[in-house]
Amino acid sequence: MSKTIAGFSKLSKSKKIDWLADTYFANAENAKTVLKQYWNDNETLQQLHDEFIENTISNYYLPLGVAPNFSINNRLYTIPMAIEESSVVAAASKAAKFWLERGGFKTTVISTTKIGQVHFMFHGNSETLKAFFENVKPKLITEAKPLTKNMESRGGGILDIELRNKTADIDGYYQLHASFETLDAMGANFINSCLEQFAKTFKNEALQYVDFSEAEKQIDIVMSILSNYVPECLVRAEVSCKVEELSENKNISGEAFANKFVQAVKIAEIEPYRAVTHNKGIMNGIDAVVLATGNDFRAVEAGVHAYASRNGKYSSLSHAKIENGIFTFWMEIPLALGTVGGLTGLHPLVKLALELLHKPSAKELMQIVAVAGLAQNFAALRSLTTTGIQQGHMKMHLMNILNQFEATSEEKIKLTKHFEKNPVSHSAVVEAIETLRN
Repeated sequence: MSKTIAGFSKLSKSKKIDWLADTYFANAENAKTVLKQYWNDNETLQQLHDEFIENTISNYYLPLGVAPNFSINNRLYTIPMAIEESSVVAAASKAAKFWLERGGFKTTVISTTKIGQVHFMFHGNSETLKAFFENVKPKLITEAKPLTKNMESRGGGILDIELRNKTADIDGYYQLHASFETLDAMGANFINSCLEQFAKTFKNEALQYVDFSEAEKQIDIVMSILSNYVPECLVRAEVSCKVEELSENKNISGEAFANKFVQAVKIAEIEPYRAVTHNKGIMNGIDAVVLATGNDFRAVEAGVHAYASRNGKYSSLSHAKIENGIFTFWMEIPLALGTVGGLTGLHPLVKLALELLHKPSAKELMQIVAVAGLAQNFAALRSLTTTGIQQGHMKMHLMNILNQFEATSEEKIKLTKHFEKNPVSHSAVVEAIETLRN
């Protein structure tokens, strides 16, 4: 039966596990064994993992795979992917090889601006507030100099600060809307520190501003926080080739494939029910690389899906066209990523992943991640518009089903061979296992 506990965070890891196992699990000893078997034997490494978050009890492993043969702007990459879903790495690899023979992926970073906001309430004359802001803006930047000095020495820093009037949405609501360049850092801590300094300076200067009434001087700072919506931190990835070069299958010509592919993308552009699944496929590739390189996939997800809705309706992130016999498939996507700071300098596998990618800058990582998403989308759409998604996916899923039924190595060999010529479904696998064992 569940029960409360005082001082849980102060317990040792073993004591935490003992309490959890005894409180929540029917077989307490089994629960303890499972949790402890995922501890790392290297005590230094385990301590590092323990200190990433609070109340650590074990490590939760995801497979780290690689997808080779990616040509991006004529440079070859093997891309690391941390993900649990079967067929994602295989699909990315297949798409990489397909486009390797057709000129590879081309990418461009359009912009790298990131956003943060100070949200505040002001119930007074908006023109007086505007005049105050213009007066105090240079001081906002000056008083943040101790925070921005190092970033500025590398070419980054505060780009601009605007006053935004949002009173049409909420009475008395305004923003200091600031833009930043954070170079190879994702920059969350840097941006948030700057915003909190802006808020402090803004509030203190308001108390001394002679044109404010006593009531107007009492500006109420609600919060200061970066935004994970980064529509001005954009990267473009694309592939293109002659239509006839798309033909790989005797059952469908390059022209027929191209037309069907473009139609599938157009459906995702106008139908939200399809667009969500379409974009989820893109994020299979993106999240896997973002996670492998120690970046924040939740922030990326939130920003990307907001961008997909920027025109008032959720739509496809990718686009396709046929012009003058040339098939082009492309995507512009917001990605705020970093290659310094956070886990990038702490997690040993993240360090290896970044070295595998030739130690990219943040801009280069944006391009690599975008390509992984576009490749994944291409692979999914190619399956959907030709053989169907389940044929390849279920063959990849076969091993998961066999593991659920604790198939032996010998059984796996025999059943894998059996399903090379037979359709894979959960019921078919169950039946084949039972037949084999009987």
